[in-house]
Amino acid sequence: MDRFYSLSHSSIDFHFKQTPRDFVVEEVPLYEFCGEGEHLVLFVRKKGISTLELVSMIAKYLGIKNKEIGYAGLKDKHAMTKQYISLHKKYEEKMDTFEHEDVKILSKTYHNNKIRIGHLNGNKFYIKLKKVNPTSAQKIDEALKNIASFGMPNYFGYQRFGTDGNNHIDGELIAKGEKKERNPKVKQLLISAYQSHLFNLWLSRRLEINNLIQNFEVKELEPLLNMPKDELLKMKAQKHPFKLISGDIMEHYPYGRLFEFASQEHDLDRFNAKDITITGLLCGKKAKLSTGLSREIEKDFDDEINEDGTRRYAWVFPKDIDGRYKNEEAQYELNFYLPKGCYATVLIEEIAKRKLL
Repeated sequence: MDRFYSLSHSSIDFHFKQTPRDFVVEEVPLYEFCGEGEHLVLFVRKKGISTLELVSMIAKYLGIKNKEIGYAGLKDKHAMTKQYISLHKKYEEKMDTFEHEDVKILSKTYHNNKIRIGHLNGNKFYIKLKKVNPTSAQKIDEALKNIASFGMPNYFGYQRFGTDGNNHIDGELIAKGEKKERNPKVKQLLISAYQSHLFNLWLSRRLEINNLIQNFEVKELEPLLNMPKDELLKMKAQKHPFKLISGDIMEHYPYGRLFEFASQEHDLDRFNAKDITITGLLCGKKAKLSTGLSREIEKDFDDEINEDGTRRYAWVFPKDIDGRYKNEEAQYELNFYLPKGCYATVLIEEIAKRKLL
């Protein structure tokens, strides 16, 4: 799908490909490991191997089931990644002799519980962009400053939608009972892709509205957006590039409770201060819905499906952003941190203002 981007510059031409040399990810755990307990915690560096392939490889080597190995999140196959895995301490001696050309155990410690999905704060990234000229480098500098100041949209990345980008199509059919999928994991994956697709469509629509608010006068916006004048004036007055609408569902950041935005100045200040942020709907049962004008927009991207729904941060605040241009190599290197569930490739697409694939 064509999507709206948050930044105002024209698209930037550079070359980016996910390879272990140009795309490095390091997991940031949710908690410090205590150094004692029955679980061995390994900090593992791998390249060209997915997390599930790594788990299978180690399980086969130890003669155990995959589920005996714990991990916090799935790391990209087309990258150099560093992540933590856990297994019972009784396998430590055998793991000391484990060898693979694309896997290296960097360190080990112990903890009193198994690592489980979600046990991470986020990830640090190092990314290299190639074929960057000096003019493009300046535009990337400005884009990164903007993202550091205001944050960025939290789209689902292309990885979510499968190799051909069409997982959401089967997901919709399965979610509505029009197609069967026996494998429960595949079923969940496909339905999740459908929920993610609707979320991305909604977020793109909200960014389109932001763009209109930014570039048109209120009298021109009334017929375009079919919103009351007072609401448009409130949105126009907001300092943040993402314009909040009455009835939006906000959440404390980087985690916390959900609450409804009622156009209070206090909440606008907290959004600017990165203490709270807006959420978008992942459709399904039990999900909290927005109200009022916000719901009028959201309902076009909602669907009744026999699956639990939830809400996801629609706008996030990357940290520790650092960029360096290497003129002789025509390369741009950048480092940044993203909270869990966010895609580094979405940040790169925001900078490029175009699809990477």
